[in-house]
Amino acid sequence: MRTRTINEYVSAVGAIDWDRRLFDSLIPLPDGTSYNSYLVRDGGQTALIDTVDPAKRPVLLENLRGVERLDYLIAQHAEQDHSGLIPMVLEMYPAAKLICSPKAKSMLMDHVGVAEDRIRTVADGETLALGGLTLEFIHTPWVHWPETMVTFLRDSGILFSCDFFGSHVAQSDVFVTDEGFVGLAAKRYFAEIMMPFRTAIQKNLDRLKGLKIAMIAPSHGPVYTRPSFILDAYRAWTSETVRNSVLIPYISMHGSTASLVDRLVSALAGHGVEVHPFNLDDTDIGKLAMALVDAATIVIGTPAVHIGPHPRVASTVFLANALRPKLKFASIVGSYGWGHKIVDQIAAMIPNLKVELLPPVISRGMPRPADFEAVESLAGTIARKHAELGLK
Repeated sequence: MRTRTINEYVSAVGAIDWDRRLFDSLIPLPDGTSYNSYLVRDGGQTALIDTVDPAKRPVLLENLRGVERLDYLIAQHAEQDHSGLIPMVLEMYPAAKLICSPKAKSMLMDHVGVAEDRIRTVADGETLALGGLTLEFIHTPWVHWPETMVTFLRDSGILFSCDFFGSHVAQSDVFVTDEGFVGLAAKRYFAEIMMPFRTAIQKNLDRLKGLKIAMIAPSHGPVYTRPSFILDAYRAWTSETVRNSVLIPYISMHGSTASLVDRLVSALAGHGVEVHPFNLDDTDIGKLAMALVDAATIVIGTPAVHIGPHPRVASTVFLANALRPKLKFASIVGSYGWGHKIVDQIAAMIPNLKVELLPPVISRGMPRPADFEAVESLAGTIARKHAELGLK
């Protein structure tokens, strides 16, 4: 993709990855992604904000053709999809100085091999004059690594936010043109990457309140020309507010667990509760993570495999624990053949979930009328607990 204009001072010189379908060997990318790098120029001085994933080296090289001088290379984050081509750029521009946060210095030396004498660290709130422009550096730790920072171009009101407010979207438009589409992608991105750091993100959102932000230019996805759209979304996602919603990840080996889940879905719907069942035989883990963002309750459905939960269920429980969603309640439905420790093992796997555990329903073999009655009772309990929180 050719260089694209943001305004008279800023150009997007990064790369679009239309075909990438997996990130970090974990995260599905149904819509591809982009690695955004921004060139800021005023008069004779030039700064490049972040590089791109090494796989897109030819694109960055082409987009920097004709840039004869680079004074500063700003590294907002040490992860390689942003920093991987820093050594190449510093070799191309021997006079350029690498700007980063103090915590990023050693990480960039370790991860991409930058020489220490090429690095200049900047304090939180420090500014840099770039010709007639002013860049302000704001440390944003744990969004989503400890060394991250954002860069604010005061003169144009552009916040270069790195992974903060990003979305894995490949599109030809440099700006957000479909808020519905990008909003879903941004929620998926938040769920998969940012959700464990909700408290830190809340603090960093508060720190941005004093800035007069006209645009937000993230390192993945298009540029927001209506910043309130994504700022308001992040405030909602990081709040403690949940929806009248139940997430049910499950798997069934011989149909017993599935029949309990089917009854639970029907019973919850009858109580007016939104339900999201995910059969783990074939589930987009990103959509499951999105449902975790604001669900009030998770009910885990599993048969016993050698007395414990099914391995696919166990991996999903591990992921939920790692993502630290704001769930309020949890329960378990399932079945076993000759014995089990499903409940004890799953409960031990979710120490990060500050939830109230509701009575589980575990049938021996094929569910009987009493088991279905217990599922109906669990649905009623969930509906009542949600009502007590004022959820509708």
